[in-house]
Amino acid sequence: MPLNDILWIRPVTIRLQCGLERTFTGVYDALDFLENEWPLRHGERHERAVKTCRGALNGSVPAVIAREAFLTACLEAGMPTVLAPSKAPPKVRPMRLASGGSL
Repeated sequence: MPLNDILWIRPVTIRLQCGLERTFTGVYDALDFLENEWPLRHGERHERAVKTCRGALNGSVPAVIAREAFLTACLEAGMPTVLAPSKAPPKVRPMRLASGGSL
């Protein structure tokens, strides 16, 4: 991870066109993917995401805006986000006493 990377509070996981899932933890990861590994079709949202991520790394755009632009570009390219499973709190079961027992 480069020193100037800006990490997102919540990572983004997308499903690539080949079916694999990939997680992005911050602006630099997203920009690298947008510039070097993006599918052939570059749309309007892709260009906006590149500019927004560059702006976030330069400090002129909030990281949350870059994250949203990246998500939108992924959707435009047919790469939907994968929702992380929610972590439900563990179920607590009442303790049973042995017959005739006491605490």
